Amino acid sequence: MSLDLLNADSLLQSIPEAMLVLDTTEDRVVDWNQSAARLLGNGHDGSAPLPFSHYLGKDMPRFVVFLEEVDHRGASWTRDVTLRAGDGSALSCELRAQPVPGQDGWIILALTDLRALDQRAETAALAETFRAGLVNWKRTEGFFAELERQNQLILNAAGEGIYGVNAEGKTTFVNRAAREMLGWTSEDLLGKDIHSMIHHHHLNGEHYPSQQCPIYRSFRFEQVHRIEDEVFWRKDGKPIRVEYVSTPIYDQKVLVGAVVIFRDITERKESERKLREAMEEVAALRDRLEQENAYLQEAITSERAHHDIIGSSPAIRQIVARIDLVAKTTATVLISGETGTGKSLVATEIHKTSPRARRPLIHFKCSSVAPEEVEAELFGQMRGAPNGAMRDKPGKLELAHGGTLFIDDVEELPVEIQGKLLHALQSGSVTRLGDTREKPLDIRVIAATSLAEETVRRTGRIREDLFLFLNVFPINCLPLRDRREDIPLLAAHLLKIACRRLNRPVPVITERVMQQMQAYDWPGNVRELHNAMERAAIVSQDRKLVIELSGTTQDAPVPGTRFHTEARMQEMIRDNIIAALREAGGRVSGPTGAAALLQIKPTTLYSRIKSFDITPLDWG
Repeated sequence: MSLDLLNADSLLQSIPEAMLVLDTTEDRVVDWNQSAARLLGNGHDGSAPLPFSHYLGKDMPRFVVFLEEVDHRGASWTRDVTLRAGDGSALSCELRAQPVPGQDGWIILALTDLRALDQRAETAALAETFRAGLVNWKRTEGFFAELERQNQLILNAAGEGIYGVNAEGKTTFVNRAAREMLGWTSEDLLGKDIHSMIHHHHLNGEHYPSQQCPIYRSFRFEQVHRIEDEVFWRKDGKPIRVEYVSTPIYDQKVLVGAVVIFRDITERKESERKLREAMEEVAALRDRLEQENAYLQEAITSERAHHDIIGSSPAIRQIVARIDLVAKTTATVLISGETGTGKSLVATEIHKTSPRARRPLIHFKCSSVAPEEVEAELFGQMRGAPNGAMRDKPGKLELAHGGTLFIDDVEELPVEIQGKLLHALQSGSVTRLGDTREKPLDIRVIAATSLAEETVRRTGRIREDLFLFLNVFPINCLPLRDRREDIPLLAAHLLKIACRRLNRPVPVITERVMQQMQAYDWPGNVRELHNAMERAAIVSQDRKLVIELSGTTQDAPVPGTRFHTEARMQEMIRDNIIAALREAGGRVSGPTGAAALLQIKPTTLYSRIKSFDITPLDWG
C-alpha cells in the first residue's frame, strides 16, 4: 500500500469496522478510524492514539507471536489476544492483520468486538424466529390448543408439574400438579411470559435473564436440557427447589416451543442438608473420639511403664539406637525375635517417636484372626460383600491411613493374602471387599515375625517379594537368655508394677533369688518374667521374694555350677522340642519338620509331645 493511499483518511473512515494502521517497529498507531477510536475508548475526541502496547497490557507476548505469524503467512487472525480499553476494561476481540506493501513493519489491523458479534447473532436468530410470520404463530397456537384438548386429562393426572411455552416464551398450558406446586392459576399463567413469573431470580437473589434460561434454549437451539437443582418462585414469593427436563416440541417438523416437566425436590434437598449436617457431626464426634483415644493411650502408656524399654545390655542399647535411627523416617521396619521378646514394644516406641505419633497405631495380629476372615479384617468390606457382610466396615489398612500399621506374626498371614497386601502397600490404595472404588493409602508399615531370616527363606512362610518389601530396616530382639544382665532391672521394674496393681508391699529380691532367675532360660522371655513377678507378688508373704519358675525353682543351678537336676533336664528337653516346633511352624514330619530338625523319628517326637503335654499354644 502506497503512502498516498495511507493518507486517504476518507477511505479509512468510511469503513464501518474498527481499522487501524500500526507501525510495529515504533509501537505507533499511524492512523485509525472512528470505529477503532470508539472501541479502544481513546482518541474519539480527536486526541492522538496512545502507543499500541498500551492497549495490550499483559498480552504483549501473545501479540508478538501473532505478528510473527502475520509476517510468516502474509495474513492471519486470532482471538487469543485480549485488548485493554482506555478505561482499563478488557476487550474480547478478533484481530485480523496483513502487512502494508512497501512499508516495512507496517500492518493493517482490523478489530472485531466479539461481544457485539454475539449480540448481533442473537438478534439475527431472534429476528429469524419472528420472520416466521403470523401463519406459523397461528399454526403453533392451534397445535398447542389441540395438544391441550387431547391430553388435558393425562396431564392433570400426572403427579409432576408440566407446562408448555411457545416460541415466544408464552405459556400455552399448565397441568394441575404445576398449579398446586406454584400456587398460580391457569388464568395467571396462560399467554404470559412464565419465565418472568416463576423463574426470574436465582436462589441467591441474582437476576436470571431469559437468555440464560435452559428452558428457552430448548426451542432456540433445539436441545433437551436436564437441570437437577434450580428454583421456581411461587405466587406467594416463596422459592421451591426443582429439577426439570425441558424438551423442544415440533409441529410438522417446525419447532414451535418446549414442554417442561418438573418435580419439587425441596424436601429432598432439606433431607440432604440434614444428612450432611449429621455426617459432619459424626465426623466431629469421630475426631473427638480419636483425640480422646489418643489421650487415653498416652495415659495408659504413662501408667503402664513396663511398655518402656528396660535394660542396659549391649543388645538393648543397640535396639534403642536403631529405633532412634529409623523412627523419624518413613522406612518400613521388620522386627524379628522369639515370642515375648518385646516386638510390640519396639513397634510402639518407633511409632511414638515418629512424625505420625498423633495418628493411630493400628495393631493387626495375624495369628489371632481366622484365615477366612483375614482379608475382610485387613481390607474392609461393604454390606452384601461375597463373605455375607451385614454392614460396611473399614479394614485395618484403611484405619491406619495417615498413621502406622503394625502387622504382628506376619508369617501367619495366608500366602494368597500376602500378594494382595503387597499390591495395596506398593500402589498406595485399598479396595474394600464388595466395592470397586479405591481409597488412598498413606501408612507407615512395621511388621514382626518370630522366624529368623534363614527360616523364612527356607520354609517360604513369607513370600519372597513381601519379605523384601518389609525387610528395609531389620531390628532383632534377642531372647532374655542371651541378655541375662537385663534380668535384675526388668525383674525389679515388673515387680513394682505388679505390687502396685495388686496393692501389695514390694518384697526384697534376695541375691539367691536373683541368681535363680539369671540361671533360668526363660523360654517365654519377658512375657514369662512378667507373669513370674505377678505370681511372686501374690505368694510372697514376708519381706523376701518367693519365686516360682515353672516348678523348677529349687532345681535351677546357680551360676558357676556344671550340672543340672533331672527335673531341669526334662524341662530343657521340653523347651528344645518347643523351639524346634516353633522353627518348623508347628509341622512334625517332613523334610522341614521338627523331627528332621531334632534328627529323630516323627513317631518318637509325637510320643514326646504327648508325654510333655505340649500344645500349639506353647510354640504359637
